[in-house]
Amino acid sequence: MSASETAGSGVDLDLPRLAAFLKSTLESPPGELGARRFRGGQSNPTYLLSVGKARYVLRKKPSGRLLPSAHAVEREYRVMSALASSAVPVPKMLCLCEDPDVLGTPFYIMEFVEGRVLYDPTLPGMSCEERAAVYTEMSRVISALHQIDYRSLGLEGFGHPGQYLERQIRRWTKQYRASETEPIEAMERLIEWLPAHIPTAEDISIVHGDFRLDNVILAAAEPRILAVVDWELSTLGDPLADFSYHALIWKLTAEQFRGMEGRDLAALGIPSEREYVAEYCRRTGREDIDPRVWAFYIAFNLFRLAGILQGILRRSIEGNAADPTAPDTGRRAREIAETGWQRVTSSRFD
Repeated sequence: MSASETAGSGVDLDLPRLAAFLKSTLESPPGELGARRFRGGQSNPTYLLSVGKARYVLRKKPSGRLLPSAHAVEREYRVMSALASSAVPVPKMLCLCEDPDVLGTPFYIMEFVEGRVLYDPTLPGMSCEERAAVYTEMSRVISALHQIDYRSLGLEGFGHPGQYLERQIRRWTKQYRASETEPIEAMERLIEWLPAHIPTAEDISIVHGDFRLDNVILAAAEPRILAVVDWELSTLGDPLADFSYHALIWKLTAEQFRGMEGRDLAALGIPSEREYVAEYCRRTGREDIDPRVWAFYIAFNLFRLAGILQGILRRSIEGNAADPTAPDTGRRAREIAETGWQRVTSSRFD
């Protein structure tokens, strides 16, 4: 996580109280505590801390009214701690504080990982070979995640195995209703259609829930992922749902939500959606995915993304959003929902 990704020094943290906590809990070196808030991140505020030569990252729940089960920093801490010795790279977890007397809301502290955080999936400034290597690395990591035996990591109780899609549709319908600011007809249609078209077979694995380019930290000089971050939505669930969410960048434009639909991917050295899906199937030993099943997962994830964006919009209206761009980001919920419904109407289902 590059220090250049931080915003100004003004932060809403009680630095004296936090400094005392760091000294007692982490035995931090002597020196004045500095803190900068990272740019981006629409959910849980994240800060770069510095004490002397030591650097840490703090991630906390926002203040104010929160939706049920949202902003689960405790779950993030648990899953990243469990993955520490796995094939999926994560930052080293240092401590979890659930005492609201320290900073007002629960938070955790992890190591600072120096590297690149990229946002544009077309990877401007890179060669075709470099772009291809980045996508190969992302495929490697998400495939590795979905092949981990969660039981071996002590994560049996990290989620409810089975009926993941059914539960997710209920959850995001509830979250959407709780954050609704205006009627969106496409969301109502998706809420009605999705439960009736759930695929019959579901695998179970650890799912990240928000695996995308800007949630990985790349090494400075090579296409190697040093850490996967932002595990707030992680649970035990359907790996194909997780992977298809990651694949939304092929279905969305840059204006809609950091996508690359309409770009000449071959000229950029970026695999096509078909090639990327085939590579994932090869790595995970999965058979080719039925196009109708894939269309369902894409529609489901557009519905889910619209629900996430609606929550961002609600938090921005209530004044407790984690990012100044939240209002513009949140207002895309309608267009994303409409895109999801268009995927349904343009595909053939039995």
